[in-house]
Amino acid sequence: MARRALKLASLVAATSGICLYGNKFLDPNDFGVVRVGRAIATTAVITYDYLTSLRSVPYGSEEYDFLKSQVHLRSAERLRKLCCANRGTFIKVGQHLGALDYLLPEEYTRTLKVLHSQAPQSTRQEIEQVIREDLGKEIKEIFVSFEDTPMGAASLAQVHKAVLQDGRTVAVKIQHPKVQAQSSKDILLMEVLVLVVKQIFPDFEFMWLVEEAKKNLPLELDFLNEGRNAEKVAHMLKNFDFLKVPRIYWELSTRRVLLMEFMEGGQVNDRAYMARNGINVNEISRNLGKLYSEMIFVNGFVHCDPHPGNVLVKKCPASGKAHIILLDHGLYQVLSESFRMDYCRLWQALIKADMKKVQKYSRRLGAGDLYPLFACMLTARSWESVNRGIDRSPISASEDVEIRSNAAAYLPQITQLLNNVPREMLLLLKTNDLLRGIESALHTRASASSFLNMSRCCIRAVSTYQRSKSHSFYRRAQISLTEALSLWQINLYELFLWLKGSQLGNWVIALLSRVHHST
Repeated sequence: MARRALKLASLVAATSGICLYGNKFLDPNDFGVVRVGRAIATTAVITYDYLTSLRSVPYGSEEYDFLKSQVHLRSAERLRKLCCANRGTFIKVGQHLGALDYLLPEEYTRTLKVLHSQAPQSTRQEIEQVIREDLGKEIKEIFVSFEDTPMGAASLAQVHKAVLQDGRTVAVKIQHPKVQAQSSKDILLMEVLVLVVKQIFPDFEFMWLVEEAKKNLPLELDFLNEGRNAEKVAHMLKNFDFLKVPRIYWELSTRRVLLMEFMEGGQVNDRAYMARNGINVNEISRNLGKLYSEMIFVNGFVHCDPHPGNVLVKKCPASGKAHIILLDHGLYQVLSESFRMDYCRLWQALIKADMKKVQKYSRRLGAGDLYPLFACMLTARSWESVNRGIDRSPISASEDVEIRSNAAAYLPQITQLLNNVPREMLLLLKTNDLLRGIESALHTRASASSFLNMSRCCIRAVSTYQRSKSHSFYRRAQISLTEALSLWQINLYELFLWLKGSQLGNWVIALLSRVHHST
């Protein structure tokens, strides 16, 4: 019965999705029936493939695993084509899935990653229309020059380089004109399709993805909100002189148009660019870790889209220092105080390999009996490495393969976890995976310095929280002393690691060894 319904849905959807393509004067994406038809047809074909391709093969056999991988690959490609055809919200959700490297089967993440480079572009006429409607002027009245080819195009908007009448070079972010009208209908469609598929596959728990899109998309479509986020994070992290956030020009910004200071550089995962420009890869990785540790553990205000196109690096000609340029401030996660404290203490337990506390704080964050899987998802390490201590040894190629394989093997449990954990956790997991992808490209994954920075921020955050809850001067002084001692221990350990890896350290060790042998 289910298969008959799927075949019928495919036929109806395919007919409705194709019938308007012959008219060259119409954009098929303007018609809801076409977008709905495509989505229903793709969902029906994918569901039918899973239902039929694996039914006669013994579960758990090598043949089953091989066929399942092939179905994953075909389904991921169909999803990619759907996202590219329906654009807008579909590409945004596809990009989100493609970023979940260690949470979804590799066939999906590898296929959907390309959506970052396959976003649609609005035409010159559409751009002029948005600027005319929002700013009340023609492009030539505002800009001396305006580059037709966008510097970058994303699922919701594109960015053009331009020069204002007063000579300032700016980046102009302009929303695709039809995204706003289509987004709410697209999310409703996704919600219905997810519910239908769940009736056929009870283990299919992807409502968390729809809920996230429902909550975050309206915020991302409001460029004034993005401008406020940019100013907030720039002020919040003003002590980091290596961080640069483009200034916002409010007088020429609206909900669909955002004018920013123009900044350029190489992508943060481009080792060749860094080598050509004399930028220290380890320093960039270390500073990026500092930024995100400060955002997550100390401030609870987190930039949640650090894919390489949004994080640039550039060497300052005057000072010779390498700067990190943080772009695209539409998607932020605000962490509640209770969540942030539990998350801090969980990471402290993971770094110390304190399994009792790992279990305690994982349960407090909604993991329940799946806390070992939750710890592996957070760290992207095997359970053996988590027990041994994630800072004890770098991740090996075989361990990385094991983690990716487990993402496919434990998909029902992973989706169950994602439905149970607090909503704040979902974007943090995506952010963690994006940052790990950058570290992997830079060959700095699981470095000791990243764990030391995290430890510092966790200690500071927990101590600040404890002081705020204490009414005793003696108790506050005690907390401050404990904090100072803990930070001093980390600094001492960091000095030891530096000496151990430096030429000076090798000379000292050699000298001590000679003295020892001579005595």
